[in-house]
Amino acid sequence: MARQAVYLDHNAAAPLLPEARAALLAALELTGNASSVHSHGRALRDLIETARGKVAILAGADSKQVVFTGSATEAITQAIVGGAKTFAADAVVVSGGEHAAVTKAAEATGLPVTAIGLLPDGSVHLDQLSARLVEADEKGETLLVALHWVNNETGVVQPIGRINAIVGPTRHTLFIDAVQALGKLPLEFAASAPDMMAVSGHKIGAPAGVGALLVKGHADTVLLIPGGGQEQGRRGGSPAAALIAAFGAAAAAYPQHYEAAGVPALLERLEVGLRSIAAATVFFGADRIGNTTNFAVPGVQNTTAMMALDLAGLSVSSGSACSSGKVGPSHVLAAMGVAPELAQCALRVSLGWSTTAEDVDAFLAGYQSILSRQRGREGEAA
Repeated sequence: MARQAVYLDHNAAAPLLPEARAALLAALELTGNASSVHSHGRALRDLIETARGKVAILAGADSKQVVFTGSATEAITQAIVGGAKTFAADAVVVSGGEHAAVTKAAEATGLPVTAIGLLPDGSVHLDQLSARLVEADEKGETLLVALHWVNNETGVVQPIGRINAIVGPTRHTLFIDAVQALGKLPLEFAASAPDMMAVSGHKIGAPAGVGALLVKGHADTVLLIPGGGQEQGRRGGSPAAALIAAFGAAAAAYPQHYEAAGVPALLERLEVGLRSIAAATVFFGADRIGNTTNFAVPGVQNTTAMMALDLAGLSVSSGSACSSGKVGPSHVLAAMGVAPELAQCALRVSLGWSTTAEDVDAFLAGYQSILSRQRGREGEAA
């Protein structure tokens, strides 16, 4: 019997959690519009508010700070485009390692955009960030600073405490893309410095199509979709109650599933195995989250490796999944100063709640097979 395909691309989307599936199906049985005042509407509204509370608990936020959106990209755009207008920003600051959702939203503001560099370890260049804030104060500018917490390609965890300390006490607005952090790190949004954060449902086992923007009280007026006043006037459009209910269920269940899977130990098993089969393996990034590795074996092209692994039933990626399925040079690795020829060999493996030791071993066997074929060809050429 053929072995079931192995999925190791959780940073792109996590498999649907059983609790999220159950909540989704139960909500789909209900009829109505959550904005209606009759009993059918109230039932759907209760589902949404229950889910709001669950997402708030996971994010360390107050329920009133959670605004449901159609995706994390929408939440990011609302925070950056809407925030730039609300707070009369003169410029936007991002980093060289941001997801396209952040950089495209920054460009959409029509304001000047400053890209702060990354250090070779993948962390944001804090001296450059501080210098940009000083420059803004000297010019009388108001900035909207938009940075990620966990890089989706490398898994590098940004020094969020130092970022908060640098930007938080200032008059400038701080937005954090926390999509890859939710469920894996304590966000503690209510007690932290950021004015806004974006999170996503399908990264923690909910279906795609639902996200949330976390907003502090003074940012309540940040608005992108006016509509009919839904989400307390903060995001128009009839809410997708079934998707929101599934998001809430995933938020409540994901941490326990993630912990039970022993993800950090599985990642260590994978990296030890890679070093064993290829001593030349290069790992990108220093302080990384416990589910992600981005590595390269010099001379083994990622396009070739991904196709071979896919044929063997192993799903990994070379970086962000949000590039229309294209495999190209990583702007994140480029910002870290990685040589182009090495970056073209980079693969991202991201684990999650459904990952097992057998999955990791299957990947190692599949990658070792690729290396063996590569060495055989090199031997024949010699």
